Amino acid sequence: MNAARTFKPEEYYVEQEPYYEAIGNEVELFEAAYRNQLPVLLKGPTGCGKTRFIEYMAWRLKRPLITVSCHDDLTASDLVGRFLIHGGNTVWVDGALARAVRHGAICYLDEIVEARKDTTVVIHPLADDRRVLPMDKLGELLLCPPEFCLAISYNPGYQSVLKELKQSTRQRFVALEFDYPSAEVERKILITETGINSAMADKLVKFAQMTRNLKGNGLDEGASTRLLVHCATLIVAGIAPLVACRSAITQTLTDDPEMLKAVGELSSALF
Repeated sequence: MNAARTFKPEEYYVEQEPYYEAIGNEVELFEAAYRNQLPVLLKGPTGCGKTRFIEYMAWRLKRPLITVSCHDDLTASDLVGRFLIHGGNTVWVDGALARAVRHGAICYLDEIVEARKDTTVVIHPLADDRRVLPMDKLGELLLCPPEFCLAISYNPGYQSVLKELKQSTRQRFVALEFDYPSAEVERKILITETGINSAMADKLVKFAQMTRNLKGNGLDEGASTRLLVHCATLIVAGIAPLVACRSAITQTLTDDPEMLKAVGELSSALF
């Protein structure tokens, strides 16, 4: 059996509209890039809505979405494909990129800098005007249909000398910069996502902003919108605000005893 033929793209459609609040003109920019067959790079801090945005755009554009969470052990074969033994026969199994190209899907490589550089170079022919995927083991060259879109993401705040996005990669993409939303938008997100009351949402947003001011001064990152949603969910479920803040936010941000105490004092002052 050839896995490329049994792949069911309908399983990768986003059926329900994901809740997403635009913080700028990112929707219009992505649509323009998609129409003109340009690859897209999403960059911004963790938990600010990059993945939710891609899901929303896949729903909006009515295209299947294939997501790959990149890591150190990700190989080029994971993306392109490999030969496997099946029922005594040797069969070719498409990787995530090949499936996305064949079916005109949006392929989202999340946290691209976590993958090895010898793996990420396979996206280069897809991310320029060639729009092809070489299948060296098959001696085949896959041409991208107009519907195919390549999107990647990374968090510049976590870059290091060993894990930075090479210029030869990043200069192939249209870059969309993401950040945490304004206080008003973040408050709306919390209320819509969790049903928390507006007064408590205001306090959570203020607490998040306090922790973000500590970035580079004891914290690698401040509280993300994702963490605020987690915290608000616990509070709505009946957990005391201080306990919810400590579990969903403070303990996830740091293990340093002094910073735990400092962030805990911030939450105590509010709640």
